[in-house]
Amino acid sequence: MDFSIASILMLDGVTNGAIYALLGLATVLVFTVTRVIFIPQGEFVAYGALTLAMLQTGKIPGTVWLLLIMAALAALMEGVALWRHSGHPGRALKATLKTLIFPVIVSGLSIWAAPQQFSLWIQAALSVAIVTAFGPLVYRVAYQSLESSPPLVLLIVSVGVHFAMTGLGLLFFGAEGFRNPPFWDERFNLGPVAVSGQTVIIFAVSLALIVLLWLYFERSLRGKALRATAVNRTGARLMGISSHSAGQLTFLMAAFIGALSGLLIGPTTTVFYDSGFLIGLKGFVAAVIAGLSSYPGALIGALFVGIVEAFGAFWASAFKEVIVFTIILPVLLVRSLRAGHSDEDH
Repeated sequence: MDFSIASILMLDGVTNGAIYALLGLATVLVFTVTRVIFIPQGEFVAYGALTLAMLQTGKIPGTVWLLLIMAALAALMEGVALWRHSGHPGRALKATLKTLIFPVIVSGLSIWAAPQQFSLWIQAALSVAIVTAFGPLVYRVAYQSLESSPPLVLLIVSVGVHFAMTGLGLLFFGAEGFRNPPFWDERFNLGPVAVSGQTVIIFAVSLALIVLLWLYFERSLRGKALRATAVNRTGARLMGISSHSAGQLTFLMAAFIGALSGLLIGPTTTVFYDSGFLIGLKGFVAAVIAGLSSYPGALIGALFVGIVEAFGAFWASAFKEVIVFTIILPVLLVRSLRAGHSDEDH
């Protein structure tokens, strides 16, 4: 290995680390607010990339039909629950329509736009909207009724949601992989390293999204409400902050981050229906390094994971995944030794 090879590997590692940073931040966000270890975060990545790939071919993405089914199911659950709680059919109908309106608008727009072959940027925006709409629906269908359950129960539900979304991905997208066109087809030479325009976009979007998340949690009222829910769910509920709304908003943000990550990573690698699992797990490793609680820690951990993966692929490509996931073992060991207690967190 010489300096030029090391530079190329470092660039690859930091580029992948920027994607893992977004997924790590989403994982920390979901866990701190809802106590859900959201394993299916990677499925949003795959859905985003594959939805754009289907739009590129002029076909209606299967995620549109899945979105309509999920919206109908979530709306039915919301309406029945509110009717039983309040006994007021008007309020139940209003809640049902509120759940349906955004998914139906996005689905209708997608069905109309798919054959039109619009520009890549319009198709990308539509793909993000489709996948983002899944977030609150997944929370409503799978997690909302169990939000007071122990973390282990929520983890088991996450495993089930992961397998369901993976199977549905195979049904709607097939086993064939897709690679999307780059958003900026340009190359820049920096010494021995050739930086692609897509890499620049990955860095720019990742940095911008991290800054926006920081501003959202520090400056906005809704962001502070989410922080309050993360610190003390019971106290936040007593102050009038709805845990249901906080959970749905959190999953909305997680789905948006996942969809955006899928669009960023789509031009750099071939994405299959099950590719999101490994990508999401690497973001999860970054979140574990941060203790599932620190946003700056998740960012640093993600960059570390990306660099280790790049150099591991160079030295032992057959074991690069093993090397990455082995990182989690000493981290867990150190945290268990520093914890000082073994009581289960209720």
